[in-house]
Amino acid sequence: MCGIIGIHGCSPVNQLLYDGLLLLQHRGQDAAGIATYQNNQFHLYKAQGLVRDVFRTRNMRSLPGNSGIGQVRYPSSSATGDADEEAQPFYVNAPYGITFTHNGYLTNSDELRESLFKHDRRHINTSSNSEVLLNVFAHELHEVSKSSTLQVDEVFNAVTAVHKRVRGAYAVVAQIAGYGILAFRDPNGIRPLCLGTQETDEGVEWIVASESVAVEGIGFHFVRDIAPGEAVFIDTEGKLHSRHCADNAILSPCIFEYVYFARPDSTIDGVNVYNCRLRMGELLAQKLARELRLSEIDVVMPIPDSSRPSGMELASTLDLPYREGFIKNRYIGRTFIMPGQAVRKKSVRQKLNPMRIEFKDKNILLVDDSIVRGTTSREIVTMARNAGANKVFFASAAPAVRYPNFYGIDMPDQNDLIAHGRTKEQIAEEIGADDLVFQDLDDLKSSILELNPKIDRLDASCFDGDYVTGDIVLPA
Repeated sequence: MCGIIGIHGCSPVNQLLYDGLLLLQHRGQDAAGIATYQNNQFHLYKAQGLVRDVFRTRNMRSLPGNSGIGQVRYPSSSATGDADEEAQPFYVNAPYGITFTHNGYLTNSDELRESLFKHDRRHINTSSNSEVLLNVFAHELHEVSKSSTLQVDEVFNAVTAVHKRVRGAYAVVAQIAGYGILAFRDPNGIRPLCLGTQETDEGVEWIVASESVAVEGIGFHFVRDIAPGEAVFIDTEGKLHSRHCADNAILSPCIFEYVYFARPDSTIDGVNVYNCRLRMGELLAQKLARELRLSEIDVVMPIPDSSRPSGMELASTLDLPYREGFIKNRYIGRTFIMPGQAVRKKSVRQKLNPMRIEFKDKNILLVDDSIVRGTTSREIVTMARNAGANKVFFASAAPAVRYPNFYGIDMPDQNDLIAHGRTKEQIAEEIGADDLVFQDLDDLKSSILELNPKIDRLDASCFDGDYVTGDIVLPA
């Protein structure tokens, strides 16, 4: 899971790209990079770390140009290469010169890597499947180019060819030297991508980004989501071109974007994330009322930050007191997307501090967005008890995560998932809770589809094992 952005401007865009990446920082904290274009030359800087740490004044000065792209990187557990080498944007010099960023994961990456070497004569230098995708696109762009001057139709034809070869989840922003910025989304629309614009005294400027918060947060106007299978191309004159490049495209966004990854002030595929999480809390409250004795609950507490809307709405629906019992250290990153289990476990206590006065001698209902590995949940329940809680109940605004994810989320091994092979009672025992309530999958889906009935289906594979790409076979 990464955050990507591209801007075609009428003046230098390095500061806009930086500000946009700050707004996407929640999507990746491992590395950050920006590539700009000026005078027929790319200017690229990327490194490990947060945006604010990667880019200094000297780095920003080295990124001139009125157009550029950027990424914040989230490493999946399948990433085995050097983090510096796998930071994006990537670059290839032919055809034309391309810088490239990608959010998602390819399910046929190994097959493509072999084909690129044997048939396309292209060498992949990292373990990143994003570099694989870049080289597939570069090869197809070379194949469709008929003259020394690249045509917009040829760019779209190359994207069409990519869709025919590649499987998995991919939202892409790329820049082709001397021609413009290209953005496209896989035929299932698993990963988000949206378009924005603004009028300036110099002319029209365009932005593409993973979430609407990065569009609106730097002063652009949100236009629309990029459709599944669609490509948009912004040429050097600032003219927008678009085409649907995939047959039988079906909007199937990842349900975990709404549960956890996206910022609450984003709207993804017509669904406002904050309102969706409120509805998740309301529906979870209805189930909780059926399964727990409400008289035993003294107070509802969210586990900050992504569960706060669900926790507030749950407490309001059940007419229970709501308290912020955990205070978050805002200088610690998001635990779920930190690389390495040991780092995650250590960071939980650094990130959250319980206020003993809110816990002492009370029966607490903790509300979290989800339970994945159980490490965070176990630590938090222990912290609540150590702070003086009498009983600790736990409610998850998402169903039990029982299956691996193959589309870019770091949950690829079933053995790492606390819910795999366990009953609800066993999970509660594992995390140390007195009782546990999971959201029903149908309720989670309805909280999203009620806000946009035009969504064809949701990829909820980590909950139900049904993979929208149809090419995943789990071991027996």
